[in-house]
Amino acid sequence: MNILLLSPHTDDVELGCGGSVIRFLEEGHNIFWLVFSTAEESLPEGLPKDTLKREFARVASGLGIDSGHCRVFDFRVRYLDKHRQTILEELVRISKEFRPDIVIGPSLKDFHPDHNIVASEMVRAFKTTSSIICYELPWNHMTFDTQLFIRLNKQHIAKKCEMLRNYQSQWMKERAYFSEEFVYGLAKVRGVQCNSEYAEAFEVIRWMI
Repeated sequence: MNILLLSPHTDDVELGCGGSVIRFLEEGHNIFWLVFSTAEESLPEGLPKDTLKREFARVASGLGIDSGHCRVFDFRVRYLDKHRQTILEELVRISKEFRPDIVIGPSLKDFHPDHNIVASEMVRAFKTTSSIICYELPWNHMTFDTQLFIRLNKQHIAKKCEMLRNYQSQWMKERAYFSEEFVYGLAKVRGVQCNSEYAEAFEVIRWMI
């Protein structure tokens, strides 16, 4: 399958569905990854402006995803609403070129404004052509419908944690959701819900067979 990953900022996909991405690659699926902002303004003071872009490049390289299957934009963090039409046009272009079977992006219930823009334009661009599912970022949601589970094992979650360690700039900010305790805990809860060792949960916007 062709699977398109949509990340409003570097690290969103990794946090929301990093274990599933690892499983997709193990199964030989074709991945294309779009990142819309490297969130330069959100970096700890004193770090180079391209820090998050370089951290994402290490993630992609570690997964064996070459630069031809990733695209990173430099839209300003928290200002994606100013670029809504450009984002839509890019998604429509990818729809024609890559022809994704599944598109995975943020939830329509995500309260972060950048995430909400990407989610809305994702639906506009792919609603008639692709299955669309949304990853879980609990710190941005009031509610989340666990309509789909991707079953994972301990190795998938260990690799997800290893992937997240590339984001040293975010570890410096002591974000609780980067901790192994949180990552394993949420994956265990979702695993219990689908009779699996671990899992990641998704909302289903559209499913096509």
